[in-house]
Amino acid sequence: MTNNSRRWFTVLCGSAAIFAVGCTSLKTPATADVAVSKAAVDSAAGAGGAQYAPVEMTAAREKLALANKAMVAKDYKLARDMASQAQVDAKLAQGKADSAKAQAAADALQDDIRVLREELERNL
Repeated sequence: MTNNSRRWFTVLCGSAAIFAVGCTSLKTPATADVAVSKAAVDSAAGAGGAQYAPVEMTAAREKLALANKAMVAKDYKLARDMASQAQVDAKLAQGKADSAKAQAAADALQDDIRVLREELERNL
């Protein structure tokens, strides 16, 4: 090999390595984003998201399904975008569920306090 050929070979190998790393970095984050979004949707469902925030849970599940379809189609940008949106919807659903449960607990506590006050007033 001549020096000129070695340079071109080195440049070609370097370019191929950079390209391979670039393609790999597109696959890994999309896979991770979809997995994180699935965990967020599962967590929201476990927190009662379907009961307290059905619209948001439906949106999260639909977007997660679109992210999975995009992964199969190897459209990693769309997969990442849909996974991100699914995660946001799932977090909103979980927040609404947590808020509704906290409000219900506060309402029950207020009722208990009211009953106790009524009993105290009767006994005085």
